[in-house]
Amino acid sequence: MRSLTQLYRIGVGPSASHTLGPRRAADAFKARQSEADSYRVTLYGSLAATGKGHLTDVALREAFAPVEIEIIWKPDKVLSFHPNGMDFEALDKSGNVINRWRVFSIGGGALREEGQDDPRETVYGLSTMEEIIQWTENTSKTIWQYVEEREGDAIWAHLKEVWDVMQAAIERGLNTVGPLPGILRLPRKAQSYYSKTKWCSSQLKRSGLLSAYALAVSEENAAGGVVATAPTCGSCGVLPSVLRYVKEIHKSSDTDVLQALATAGIVGNLAKHNASISGAEVGCQGEIGTACAMASAAAAQMMGGTPRQIEYAAEMGIEHHLGLTCDPVAGLVQIPCIERNAFAATRALDCAEFALLSDGIHRVSFDDAILTMKQTGKDLQHMYRETSAGGLAVTYRLQPPLV
Repeated sequence: MRSLTQLYRIGVGPSASHTLGPRRAADAFKARQSEADSYRVTLYGSLAATGKGHLTDVALREAFAPVEIEIIWKPDKVLSFHPNGMDFEALDKSGNVINRWRVFSIGGGALREEGQDDPRETVYGLSTMEEIIQWTENTSKTIWQYVEEREGDAIWAHLKEVWDVMQAAIERGLNTVGPLPGILRLPRKAQSYYSKTKWCSSQLKRSGLLSAYALAVSEENAAGGVVATAPTCGSCGVLPSVLRYVKEIHKSSDTDVLQALATAGIVGNLAKHNASISGAEVGCQGEIGTACAMASAAAAQMMGGTPRQIEYAAEMGIEHHLGLTCDPVAGLVQIPCIERNAFAATRALDCAEFALLSDGIHRVSFDDAILTMKQTGKDLQHMYRETSAGGLAVTYRLQPPLV
């Protein structure tokens, strides 16, 4: 598995695969072909179907500025390697193609060239959760210590930066009101939810705070703010909200949070390595489901869970999101994406508490749940994998138009 620095990325929203990935690809191609007189980019499949709502075109134009580029949209053509395909072309003064590059945005901001095998970097020698749990039992160490052993002390500086970005996104989101960009004119709700928690009973305050924190980050993402992928931009509100809530309630230290981020990173890495975190490839179960599993594991650890209980919490986080479709209304990372972050955050804490009540022994393993997620993603029809061609994205169009 690759370094956690490749899982936790910092950038602007609203989408890791549709914004961060294409921007990284454009920057790389422009640097490689800086002598070109103009450029042309062809977007395929999910990138073309929901690219405008995800600001893919904005990211591309900013990357190539001040040179104007031509963008060709081909939503009905899905390349076999991955649904998020892109062709970059460098042109001379006569419009002749002098170089061409096909690359894919495979989720979480990561890129892969056509036909290129996953580099499978050996930062982590173990590639299943069961292997890692066995390592903790054999060494009497923790999951986060496995991260430290494999990544070295340098990983803590990166995780500190990630946590700083998460906290800043929460604060900005809690202090900003007004509509989100896009045709839906969806109003921000984080500040309202947070204010209402001051008058709530203790029973409601838990849900209110978790929801407010998750909404704050997700709304910042939808507005193109700076966020940290966890594991994607579309699911970036789940983990920060759970970390902040547990830190506040249990008086946890920043060190506790960073160690929880490391453990959550292992969970996300395993999902990415053994299945996918791309909504265009496996649906929203790969994004929100993985985010919930990561947050469940982090919370279980911060509340004193054993490695077996942490694994159980992560397993429940993904198991109970299996089959979740990716059907963003109008191609925007807003409906149902923002609310899903809030509900996944509350479910993550439920999973952690449920696991802590147990001895950590259960029937379905985290590894089994991940393999099931991968197969379920393959079985999902194309319209339910970030194309806005099915589900809520279609049903919502039947409603009266917004005034």
